[in-house]
Amino acid sequence: MNKWNVFVNGIMKENPVLVLVIGLCPALAVSGSANDAFGMGIAATFVLIASNILISAVRKFTPDQIRIPIFIVIISTFVTIVDYTMHAADPVLYANLGVFVPLIVVNCIILGRAEAFAYRNDVLSSILDGIGMGIGFTLTLTVLGAVREIIGNGTITLLNYELLNLGEGFKPALMFIMPPGAFLVLGFLIALNRLLIKRKG
Repeated sequence: MNKWNVFVNGIMKENPVLVLVIGLCPALAVSGSANDAFGMGIAATFVLIASNILISAVRKFTPDQIRIPIFIVIISTFVTIVDYTMHAADPVLYANLGVFVPLIVVNCIILGRAEAFAYRNDVLSSILDGIGMGIGFTLTLTVLGAVREIIGNGTITLLNYELLNLGEGFKPALMFIMPPGAFLVLGFLIALNRLLIKRKG
């Protein structure tokens, strides 16, 4: 597989949420608003890229029998960096995301890419895989959050700025900012992604 395919596959053809259907717990739990969803996506992307780099770099020195504990130690180190940085830089976002920031340690996307890709490929390919998967994850979460927020609240906020407000006349469908709404929107996004992949051929 060439380097370009490694990068772009994570965005659509192997999108972690829409195709591989992993990492759904944070995707559904923190996507009540575009701002929270984007924040989680960026945090997970940093951990994914950084852990992919380190795991790929040490793969030849990592005994196969203890690779998973080593992966967890590496991933948890970068999660701790993200946890403290987010807590200091944006306490409101940190509070909104709650326990899902430290739970990045056991996110299926991070551990899955470490095992399936970074442990078996060179550093450059692992970086591209991390960036592609991270972009795919972040885009999916942000779109999911934006759709849920606009239907369920009549607003869209991103990077703590209100980008859209439909005003008091808008009648929000509160179900969309609750768990059933997350599943419903995600189902439509999965269907749309499959349609686009099929049309591209």
